[in-house]
Amino acid sequence: MVALKGVDIDAFVARPNSAQPIALVYGPDSGLVRERTEALIRASVDDPRDPFALARLEGDEISADPARLVDEAQTVPLFGGRRAVWVRAGSRNIAPAVEALIDADIRDCRVVIEAGDLKRNAPLRVLCERAKSAAALPCYVDNERDLARLVDDELRGAGLAIAPDVRAALVPLLGGDRRASRSELTKLALYAYGQTQVELDDVLAVVADASALALDAVVDASFAGRIADVDSQFAKVCAAGTAPTTIIGYALRQAMALHKTRLVIESGTSVSDALNAITPSVHFRRKALVESALKAWTAARLERAITQLADAALETRVQQALAESIAHRILLSIAQAARRKG
Repeated sequence: MVALKGVDIDAFVARPNSAQPIALVYGPDSGLVRERTEALIRASVDDPRDPFALARLEGDEISADPARLVDEAQTVPLFGGRRAVWVRAGSRNIAPAVEALIDADIRDCRVVIEAGDLKRNAPLRVLCERAKSAAALPCYVDNERDLARLVDDELRGAGLAIAPDVRAALVPLLGGDRRASRSELTKLALYAYGQTQVELDDVLAVVADASALALDAVVDASFAGRIADVDSQFAKVCAAGTAPTTIIGYALRQAMALHKTRLVIESGTSVSDALNAITPSVHFRRKALVESALKAWTAARLERAITQLADAALETRVQQALAESIAHRILLSIAQAARRKG
């Protein structure tokens, strides 16, 4: 048997195959590993609250006593019914215990082994991938499609809709750990309770990594000459607790990036081609403002803006009590300069 993939993993977790009583759940996404492990345990016992229906073993225990795992798997429940053994693999080698388990006769019991990110040649992974009585369930970090589906499922369950552009802004803020992503979506659903749809402002207010979105909004508005937007977005960034020095540093990096692209444009490349060639690519939500900024500024004027931002960064360190006002002032100054276009 080889490691399961994609929809086969979801199908196995929903309805575990009785012909494969051993399940190895492993991978770099520890949150997804735990989520699938717990789901398998729930699906494998008649009553998860029954202390006699579930045995928990640490890897170090069965490494020292390999026969312990087989004994637990073959224990007959006191009151009948199905039983499960939850093994948390640690740093020690438990392959000998699992090898003995594969050769044993297991009835009405499922053994779920929760492991970390195992290499392809790890003995435990090799054993379970080759054994007919075992299923190997890799848990990799969610890709963009997985996250979009997770967003839709979680919010739909809470009775909330989400517009495509808001979903596109939310997805990059998730990922890396499935449980953490679910936690962020749960917070978002609670924050939007009573609404019919999640809005971008809800995401900015709640999601832990939304500060980057807010910084994009205020800095893009500044270089595009959107003075009113600078005021409103700056207030949101400050309310989120972002330090003034961080705001100016972000604006300084954006000015340097725009300067680099303007040099390309001034050498003969069109604005649209230069914009599309930026790496990493500009998110579609930001493209209109970044394009406006590239049209509003010349390379020479951006050099002056870079100097002004560097001076403002130094000023915030010297006058920390006025740091927020200094950051607000420089962004408004840049927005006004963008509107002059000359």
